[in-house]
Amino acid sequence: MTGLPPEAAEIFGSLLWHAAMVFLRVGAMVSVLPAFGERGVPLRVRLAMAVAFTAIVAPAVGAVPQPVGVIDYAALALLETSIGIGLGFSLRLFILALQTGGTIAAQSTSLSQILGAANADPSPAMGHLLVVGGLALAVMTGLHVRAAEFLLLSYDIFPIGLRPEARSVSAWGVDRIVDAFSLAFLLAAPFVIASFIYNLALGVINRAMPQLMVAFVGAPAITWGGMVLLMVTAPVLLTVWLRHLHGFLGSGGQLLP
Repeated sequence: MTGLPPEAAEIFGSLLWHAAMVFLRVGAMVSVLPAFGERGVPLRVRLAMAVAFTAIVAPAVGAVPQPVGVIDYAALALLETSIGIGLGFSLRLFILALQTGGTIAAQSTSLSQILGAANADPSPAMGHLLVVGGLALAVMTGLHVRAAEFLLLSYDIFPIGLRPEARSVSAWGVDRIVDAFSLAFLLAAPFVIASFIYNLALGVINRAMPQLMVAFVGAPAITWGGMVLLMVTAPVLLTVWLRHLHGFLGSGGQLLP
């Protein structure tokens, strides 16, 4: 006995079912969402954020019809969770772009093994600095608001219970990975160009003066130059990265046909 009138119990049950279905997609996405889904964030905090996002998104989502049978329940839950994870990983690729760009830049300027940090995701200090700076900028510029909008757009594109076409999803995933690596190389381009000029000049000097140990002379120069270049270009690189992230969120993950 619930102590509630039959009409109230029915309404309460439908609301609970509706919130549970929305929570599956939202919780799966929040678990890998940049900044909110980091390993350093306690599990209880991530759960609380998933519940908060659900409370924001659920009222704007249309009514969810209840399936008939356990198999239908399981299939719908698996579908919603898979969509949420896919959306979350599409955003997680932006963090991968920062990490990859930082690794390319560090390798190009001989900083990959200098000032390294033992963190959860082993990476050169340059990449770690870009990731921390990018996450801070994303949160400061309203990542939570844009993530909620992104979730609402996902329900317009993929309503609850609508199974996306596998070929379209695979093509979309490949495009997102290509875009992530393109963005990574774009962020590392100044360091790659500087490394090319440095190695070209080193080769000319070595050709002119074979007896000079140019590698020992040039190593401090490329290290110092890499640090100065990072200091000068980091604000511009993070601005470019943030513009790409906001553009992706604003377009609904570029899922529209």
